[in-house]
Amino acid sequence: MRHSRNPGQTPPLRLVAWEVTRSCNLACKHCRAEAHPEPFAGELSTEEALKLIDTFPRTGDPVIIFTGGEPLLRPDVFELVSHAHGLGLRCVMAPNGTLITPENARLMKQSGIQRCSISIDGPTPEEHDLFRGVPGAFEQAMTGIEYLKQAHIPFQINTTVTRDNIHKFKEIFNLARDLGSVAWHIFMLVPTGRAADIAHQTITARDYEEVLNWFYDFRKTTDMHLKATCAPHYYRIMRQRAREENIPVNRENFGLDAMSRGCLGGIGFCFISHVGRVQPCGYLELDCGNIRQTPFDEIWKHSSCFMKLRNIDEYKGKCGVCEYHRVCGGCRARAFTMKQDYLAPEPLCTYEPVRAGKEDP
Repeated sequence: MRHSRNPGQTPPLRLVAWEVTRSCNLACKHCRAEAHPEPFAGELSTEEALKLIDTFPRTGDPVIIFTGGEPLLRPDVFELVSHAHGLGLRCVMAPNGTLITPENARLMKQSGIQRCSISIDGPTPEEHDLFRGVPGAFEQAMTGIEYLKQAHIPFQINTTVTRDNIHKFKEIFNLARDLGSVAWHIFMLVPTGRAADIAHQTITARDYEEVLNWFYDFRKTTDMHLKATCAPHYYRIMRQRAREENIPVNRENFGLDAMSRGCLGGIGFCFISHVGRVQPCGYLELDCGNIRQTPFDEIWKHSSCFMKLRNIDEYKGKCGVCEYHRVCGGCRARAFTMKQDYLAPEPLCTYEPVRAGKEDP
């Protein structure tokens, strides 16, 4: 994905994460939303939600992630999915797995959900439950996955990277493979929301580099789709390693990773909160507009924050001159959380630009 110097150029929206509710039955240590089981005030009504869905095609052909909180706690969620599916939009869902039943798995399939993501953060019940904050969460998620399989809904496993589980990655991958997951996505911890209380679990910049190099090598050992999320450095590392190995960075060798960019917030991705607030991503809590006051497609096109994120000249320090900027961009949420400036250099990057300002390799 190319990154324009023309702040007036609007890229198509590729992916939108929509927090249809902030309510959740778990109390995960890393939760950006600090969710709880009780209803949150001000959530979009069914009518408002349906009108929002109608604006999505005006931004491109985005994949809609129905997320939360726990999306299955929203009573009208399948009505919303059906409406989006009827418009030809690809719909996926991010439940925690514990509330999936044979009945709602069938409703997922019928309404148009094409994939679910289930988070597993440890290879054993004890490790996963500790992170998720509720005893039995692991076994309930395993049961939920079985119901997804019975309903013929593909699923992927997501894992948040922390100091406690970094040495268990091979075991978590083996679990995902044995369960029949179609993909394994690792997420680098962003210390915001409840995760700010476990900032000590954030790995160091050196660990970050080592994990992503391990991930690059590990992907060669499996046919399962692997993806590093909230890890823009991976797209630099992928190109550095590919050059060393004399491998072309193309779709044949690296799939969609060859066509994407590290941080897509405000460029090809955005987040919509339970009350209609639009943000670059769920971890970057910048108010870019509210769909209750401004149509979503207008926010996507004209938000001043999005315009800055799309303009290389707005970035500061080494992220603004790095030769890998167009494929990386640094994590804007970590810059905001750790440096109080979303355009500041990525705090957990060890790389120093050597060909500042030139085109990406």
